[in-house]
Amino acid sequence: MSRYLLFAACVAGLLLSLGLALHSTVWIWPALLFGVLTAVGLGDLLQRKATLRRNYPLLAHFRYGFEAIRPEIRQYFIEDDLAEVPFSREQRALVYQRSKGVMDVVPFGSAHDPYGVDYEWINHSMVPRHAESHDFRVAIGGTAATRYQASVLNISAMSFGSLSANAIRALNAGARRGGFFHDTGEGSISSYHREHGGDLVWEIGSGYFGCRDDSGRFDATRFKDNACDPQVKMIELKLSQGAKPGKGGMLPAAKVTEEIAKARGIPVGKDCLSPAAHPEFSTPLGMLEFMARLRELSGGKPTGFKLAVGHPWEWFGVAKAMQESGIVPDFIVVDGAEGGTGAAPAEFINHVGLPMHEALMLVHNTLVGLDLRDRVRIGAAGKVTGAFEVARTLAMGADWCNAARAFMFALGCIQSRTCHNDHCPTGVATQDPKRWRALDVEDKATRVFNYHQNTLRALRDLLGAAGLEHPSQIGPEHILRRVSPTEVRSLASLYRFVKPGELLDHIPEHRVFQQFWAQSRSDSFHAPVRVAAMREAKRH
Repeated sequence: MSRYLLFAACVAGLLLSLGLALHSTVWIWPALLFGVLTAVGLGDLLQRKATLRRNYPLLAHFRYGFEAIRPEIRQYFIEDDLAEVPFSREQRALVYQRSKGVMDVVPFGSAHDPYGVDYEWINHSMVPRHAESHDFRVAIGGTAATRYQASVLNISAMSFGSLSANAIRALNAGARRGGFFHDTGEGSISSYHREHGGDLVWEIGSGYFGCRDDSGRFDATRFKDNACDPQVKMIELKLSQGAKPGKGGMLPAAKVTEEIAKARGIPVGKDCLSPAAHPEFSTPLGMLEFMARLRELSGGKPTGFKLAVGHPWEWFGVAKAMQESGIVPDFIVVDGAEGGTGAAPAEFINHVGLPMHEALMLVHNTLVGLDLRDRVRIGAAGKVTGAFEVARTLAMGADWCNAARAFMFALGCIQSRTCHNDHCPTGVATQDPKRWRALDVEDKATRVFNYHQNTLRALRDLLGAAGLEHPSQIGPEHILRRVSPTEVRSLASLYRFVKPGELLDHIPEHRVFQQFWAQSRSDSFHAPVRVAAMREAKRH
């Protein structure tokens, strides 16, 4: 049968080579080669785990080989410039060009189809403006003593452990040079975060790394020691992340090196659990009280929380708790479900959580409706690479953007998608010293700085073309989207925007608010009665 031909040919080659080797030693090498192939084929026939190998001895390995290099073949030879998997070649090239400080113009017209559904653009003005500075800032925090002036583009949460030592060094050095912040991720503050002194936002996850006791619970003394470091500018309580909202994590013992253990405050060489839920609180009000405690312990530094929005009633419960208790975060970071620097099960990374646009609109509308928007700044993260994505995100209600993978591209990431197996070819997302030591910190720090600066210059020019001078002036009326071959609508007409204070008087004519606002509770994350009744009905 044809599927055994290769194996049979190897057996025949082995026998022939052995016979000829009796007359000439030259044939020993072919005999060894055919011997190895015959042994592999025999192993394929005798093993019982892989049917493909039993049915196609030796030939099956070609399939496995091609499957292994499929991502590279697709990226280099098959995909077009606009295919997003998850970032298009055009998006990656833009970051590479801006990080290297080389020409980033596009010749001979756009490759985008302006008549395609979902095509978006910003309308320009007949009286364009020009801002002298591209260093756009957002004031975060209620008191002058601790208020932080954040850039409108910053490094999103990525922990030491998921990123290499040199990647952390380069990101932080670039952040210091450019005056933007570097979110630590929930892995806490490592020695590599401290080397260059760039501004840090310390993210506190459910594992309380860097501020936990021996049992894994929150330790106020350890938190205060880190939080009062002048390099730490803000405190961010992580409720969930876009890559895997609602799921905890386990750092295997083998990966808990001495450096990681020191940064996280955990034992070396032991499994480390990040529970799905925070053990320090179980209600919306409890979460805000814990956040307020963090703010007090930090000396009043701007403190807020990050979430990937899921059940609307849970977010509404948090909003009601703000209204009832008077405890208001200084900021909220909305992490879109399209986030993905953290490896996660396919179902989570593909089908859990609200995408950034919908999540941002819900959070923004709720705060506006409660007359809290002027007290709470909103950051947003979700596949932001170029100035247009920044402008669109700000137009939809954000005050600033965080980017993770874009800054990874600035470090040299080639989207090989091997972040989870420690085989990152560019030394960015690996703990293998043979790989990450090849990443030159000084060179990559310059690229991080260049990418940030050139993107903000592009944002300044984009806003100027629209007749604006500052990102705070852009609104949903400036962004247009084609919704059909014959219809174009602005984001202002596509989305329902709640009026200031509207939620204080009545429930807006907005489907999500109509369904869930009235029954959401500040003292519980539990599903509303209506939802619980629907669940109960399924049992009968």
